[in-house]
Amino acid sequence: MSIEIKMPALSPTMEEGTLAKWLVKEGDTVKSGDIMAEIETDKATMEFEAVDEGVIAKILVAEGTDNVKVGAAIAILAEEGEDASAVSAPSKSETPEPADPEFKGRPDPTDPNAKGNEGKPVERTETQAEDHGRPADAGAESAARSGGQSGDRVKASPLARRIAAEKGVDLGAVSGSGPNGRIVKADIEGAKPGAAAPKTATSQPAETATAAAPTPAPAAAAKPIAIPDIPHEATKLSNMRKTIARRLTESKQQVPHIYLTVDVRLDALMKLRGELNGALSARGVKLSVNDMLVKALAQALIAVPKCNVMFTPDQLISFHRADISVAVSTPAGLITPIIAGAESKSLSAISTEMKDLAARARDNKLKPEEFQGGTASISNMGMFGIKQFEAVINPPQGMILAIGAGEKRPYIVDDALGVATVMTATGSFDHRAIDGADGAQLMKAFKELVESPLGMIA
Repeated sequence: MSIEIKMPALSPTMEEGTLAKWLVKEGDTVKSGDIMAEIETDKATMEFEAVDEGVIAKILVAEGTDNVKVGAAIAILAEEGEDASAVSAPSKSETPEPADPEFKGRPDPTDPNAKGNEGKPVERTETQAEDHGRPADAGAESAARSGGQSGDRVKASPLARRIAAEKGVDLGAVSGSGPNGRIVKADIEGAKPGAAAPKTATSQPAETATAAAPTPAPAAAAKPIAIPDIPHEATKLSNMRKTIARRLTESKQQVPHIYLTVDVRLDALMKLRGELNGALSARGVKLSVNDMLVKALAQALIAVPKCNVMFTPDQLISFHRADISVAVSTPAGLITPIIAGAESKSLSAISTEMKDLAARARDNKLKPEEFQGGTASISNMGMFGIKQFEAVINPPQGMILAIGAGEKRPYIVDDALGVATVMTATGSFDHRAIDGADGAQLMKAFKELVESPLGMIA
């Protein structure tokens, strides 16, 4: 009996996704664990693994198709002994069911609509969409082939494809160094631009779907935005960028923000950092100021537990651990990897973990549980020379701390006017959950830890 392969739910809030790339074709035999497709979700590009064995009888949704609903049939798998050519596509009247009912109704810790979420990590088996370090087959091709013919596809990771499109690199002319000749990021970075052109909003998928993916009923039509007659380039919004836009809009519309700002003297922290880095150099560890600020925020949240909270319509959730989401800018958009239990970790452990998380975030290789959740966030724009800013809360978290640049300023030192290295920090608080006085207590505790940093390592 044939088996419908359905659009999987690769994250708890995923309702639809883009079928970015088929890695199999009709007639191919697959077994459990084989990678069949690359799917772009609202958070990342993931690889979709087969769970059954059989022959791909029909591909129902072409690669490049957007807005494919979770649970919609995307292919038909013929089981052993079944005539694949006799398999027919499902009736369009059939109503797709969610592919993974375990995810249905589960709130997302980063979604402002996720009511009652307690920030529990989500477990999944699918892997991230860059090179996984799998051993290459000894008999595999050493290079990817040009993808014009059926079965002659170019083997490349989604990140490599995106970079190639941006640089105008022809993937067919690039030799892959990944498993089975797969093209990875490093191969593209050293390649010269070729004939390929960047994708724009007007580009269309190369193939047409055998059966069109179900599309949601249109909401009230939005008034089209008039684009000025000025030379420009239109780039299609990624699912991640759409999600960022939606959640930030919802946060500002639904969460009453209150902003509290303090100036913090950094001289003692900078001195301690220099001494610690001298002692840690033999271990290859170099602390950043941000590593120390993550620790200070975590300890301040434990000291002022009324700010380490999450608001729901009928409950106030108070956390007993400070998991700090750290804003990291990536080519695809902003993502917030998490330092769990930062209040009890050493500065060297925070530094090592943060470097690893940031590197994998930029390569699109984070696991969902590494960026979903968190009890509060920190966003540091000091490296860009930004003096002060107000960050948007990342619901359902109750607060986010915005860090500005440290600079020499006139400052009262020991009751006399002097010069000190000072930064401005602004806390954004969900006023439904956190009163102004409690937010002020948190900012005071944070300032004291930074200005007397030995308390962080005592």
